Amino acid sequence: MPVILPVENKHPQFGQNVFIASNATIVGDVVTGDDCSFWFNAVVRGDVNFIRIGNKVNIQDGACIHCTYQRCGTTIGNNVSIGHNAIVHGCELKDNVLVGMGAIIMDNAVVHSNTIIAAGAVVLEGTICDSGSIYAGVPAKKVKDISAEKVSGEINRIANNYVKYADWFREKQQ
Repeated sequence: MPVILPVENKHPQFGQNVFIASNATIVGDVVTGDDCSFWFNAVVRGDVNFIRIGNKVNIQDGACIHCTYQRCGTTIGNNVSIGHNAIVHGCELKDNVLVGMGAIIMDNAVVHSNTIIAAGAVVLEGTICDSGSIYAGVPAKKVKDISAEKVSGEINRIANNYVKYADWFREKQQ
């Protein structure tokens, strides 16, 4: 069973058609939209500040979403994929963002819409990532603009696939 717990009388709230893997952990002031998925060993800790998650967001295996006490909540827009073992901490991800595997996004960073954060990238505190761009490296820097085809072919494809994958697991639970 997943760990879903209140913290300081704040209970996680979920939209419709949400999949939560059996060993995911979601606690505290977490509010999600519809068609979200929380995969194996994902941790979403709204214990020290808020976490707001839009529609069609997937938080993949081993990812950690957290915030900073009395300083930085975490806001994740719609149609966002957070890759395996990524860390998203006290920042804002706008709509249509792909966070690659093992990437780290720190406090007060803003990742604008239609942007890819490459696998292993480290987006430092306070960094503003331009819309329609790919950021890579340590520290993460803009490496190029991305086309509408890349947004459709990568960002939208992955988000849509994770809605489908969640359905496969839901069918097994019924």
